[in-house]
Amino acid sequence: MAAEQSFDVYRLPEEHEAVREAVREVCTAKVAPHAAEADETGEFPKSSYDALRAADFHAPHIPVEYGGAGADALATAIVIEEVARACAASSLIPAVNKLGTMPLILAGSEELKRKYLPAVATGDAMFSYCLSEPEAGSDAASMTTKAVRDGDHWVLNGVKRWITNAGVSEYYTVFAVTDPTARSKGISAFVVEKSDPGVSFGAPEKKLGIKGSPTREVYFDNVRIPADRMIGAEGTGFATAMRTLDHTRVTIAAQALGIAQGALDYAKGYVQERKQFGKPVADFQGVQFMLADMGMKLEAARQLTYAAAAKSERGDADLTYFGAAAKCFASDAAMEITTDAVQLLGGYGYTRDYPVERMMRDAKITQIYEGTNQVQRIVMARQLLKG
Repeated sequence: MAAEQSFDVYRLPEEHEAVREAVREVCTAKVAPHAAEADETGEFPKSSYDALRAADFHAPHIPVEYGGAGADALATAIVIEEVARACAASSLIPAVNKLGTMPLILAGSEELKRKYLPAVATGDAMFSYCLSEPEAGSDAASMTTKAVRDGDHWVLNGVKRWITNAGVSEYYTVFAVTDPTARSKGISAFVVEKSDPGVSFGAPEKKLGIKGSPTREVYFDNVRIPADRMIGAEGTGFATAMRTLDHTRVTIAAQALGIAQGALDYAKGYVQERKQFGKPVADFQGVQFMLADMGMKLEAARQLTYAAAAKSERGDADLTYFGAAAKCFASDAAMEITTDAVQLLGGYGYTRDYPVERMMRDAKITQIYEGTNQVQRIVMARQLLKG
């Protein structure tokens, strides 16, 4: 038996379990109480941000050398999962900070990293990611935002759509066409600051879910930025964008896990208390089978997501496949689990007096952003058919 106790394969390291406990404590006390209000008002949950920032969970992935907590990809996924369990909108704080800064971490110059990452690490600034456009969603390479060289500056013109935390974030990773003849190899990446002249924002989108996370268009009207704000070499922006998504799709999988876990936890408690026909609803086998399926799908999604997170940290060759698979499977599972949670609460599940309808609405976006699940299946198929 002693030998069995030391068998740590497929067991989370103790430090990762400690991260989960610490985040859950913060979220139960200071994030969950504001989730319904953020959803009702559609306003950025500043108090939740302050609580995450105080505990260093707002951007845990920033490396130690830039003043960050230096959390690995698995620990970061656990942070996002636990925040999403309490409030999906708030989980976009650590998730989008990673999305926005990942291009710098992967391809930025040392000067750029030192200039921009410390402010994100301290929580003085957030970072957003500007890839999608009104006519360039799944087909991101057909973007029309342009950057034209002018001496030692670049001048940006265009519009980006569906930008999470736009208007709240100080910094933006912006992808723009620098060579219109080269399609995806003619796209470059830049850091744009909110305060740069010519940067403006559209009205907040009226969304189905994640209402406490602002989503707006970002407009670039002759925005002049120094040439040293380019991330990586000219023409490498699209490749950087795709490499970034390989890593950050894992964070969307983690978000989906958290939303689903929150719904399952609530539904479990409810069916044990609610009585019909003289006994708890949980005593009925039909309900038990629903719970069993919810728990099974959630755990399968979690194992796939954690495996993908480990591959993200190591930079494994098959990360593209695993990132897509984890995001696709976990978000599909979250949609099913939250829908079943609403069903288990019956009429109450359909009202805003209970949190599961919010979780169901929040889950939907995880099937859509950072690549729709149809795109994830294309990505997986291409990886499977390689070689």
